[in-house]
Amino acid sequence: MRTFVGSRGPSCAGKVGSGSACCAHRPGPPRAHGTAAPGFSAPARKYGGGSFFPSARKTRGRGDTLKVSMAADYYERLGVKRSATKKEIKSAYRKLARKFHPDVNKEPGAEQKFKDISNAYEVLSDEEKKQIYDRYGEAGLKGSPFGGGAGGMGDFSNPFDIFESFFGMGGGMGGMGGMGGNPGAARDRPQQGEDIVVRVRLSFLEAVFGCEQEVATSRRETCGSCGGDGIEEGTRPQVCSACGGAGQVISAVRTPIGTFQQSVPCNTCGGTGRIFTPCSTCTGSGRVVKNKTLSVRFPAGVDNGSRLRVRGEGNSGRNGGRTGDLYVEVEVERDAELSRDGENIKSTVTVGCTDAILGTSVKIRTVDGSVELKIPEGTQPGTTLLMSKRGVPRLGNPNLRGDHLVRVNVKIPDKLTPEERMKFEELREISSEQVKVNN
Repeated sequence: MRTFVGSRGPSCAGKVGSGSACCAHRPGPPRAHGTAAPGFSAPARKYGGGSFFPSARKTRGRGDTLKVSMAADYYERLGVKRSATKKEIKSAYRKLARKFHPDVNKEPGAEQKFKDISNAYEVLSDEEKKQIYDRYGEAGLKGSPFGGGAGGMGDFSNPFDIFESFFGMGGGMGGMGGMGGNPGAARDRPQQGEDIVVRVRLSFLEAVFGCEQEVATSRRETCGSCGGDGIEEGTRPQVCSACGGAGQVISAVRTPIGTFQQSVPCNTCGGTGRIFTPCSTCTGSGRVVKNKTLSVRFPAGVDNGSRLRVRGEGNSGRNGGRTGDLYVEVEVERDAELSRDGENIKSTVTVGCTDAILGTSVKIRTVDGSVELKIPEGTQPGTTLLMSKRGVPRLGNPNLRGDHLVRVNVKIPDKLTPEERMKFEELREISSEQVKVNN
């Protein structure tokens, strides 16, 4: 901020005759060069970036001073000449940003200094904004019909976002950026593509032992006609004349308590700050929808709700951003005989009461096929028999497997033939005699 001070006191070094006066010491209150006499308003004059004399303050008494402030020059903020190259501007910003970052510099005013140099770099590093600034000054960047204001209206975006794009770290004190925001910065910044989620249905055995399946996806890929910028080939974008490339304009709303000004997206350019002919292939979106089929390998042990990630197979990014990922969610079909409990397989088998008493062998269906299971004599209803390592391979380590648990149901006949009744009665008599002997 430059300050010009004019004071009422000693006369000019050169002698002045009566009826004449020098430019700064005419009869009456003091005036700085180019300013109106006190009590009169001076028209604002453009110089560099903003009004040359945007504000003035007069104090009373002997030695009164008139202070006139001029908007700060972005080149001076970064300490570079107007003829500086893009590389010199970038180098100057990096040096100052490290020095005044609030996480490093705790001195009063360091935070505001950091914001100022970030705003200056954002403008001077962008060719379109730099041309507007060199020609119209800061007011041209704001796109305001009401002239340049003070305060946060000069902040174009979050300064910590700019710092992070340079040094790959968080701002640490995010949320302290400018009030207006800058859609242009977000527009040009690399944006990662969106992730895609698809659901795939597997059979029970496919989920147990793994499989390979073709997965069809519909994804957005970078338009080959315009290269992703959405602009028709052979044409060039123009800076929006309504907002000066800022993407926002100042809207004034009259209310009973006064007039309020607010920053709103520019209707002419839709908040992009540019006017261009949209690409005929992608209609200006920069991406086109294409179908793609991928071969996806499902590992042994996946279960309902398992999610597999295929890197780089999502939607393409914008402005050179990373492509998103493809997520494949697994849905497992039910099996009529087998159920799953983690890495264990469960099933049931029903045997007659005689087989439960005397013992027997039965065929059991497992994930490995049909296996013979021995039912020990005297097996009680509800007994669970274990078939070791006949379960599901462990996800990530298929050499380890769970078990197969078989629950034994004993079927008791509800009707008996005369011969069967006779045999059971004989068995009951034998059992009763054994109980008496034991007692």
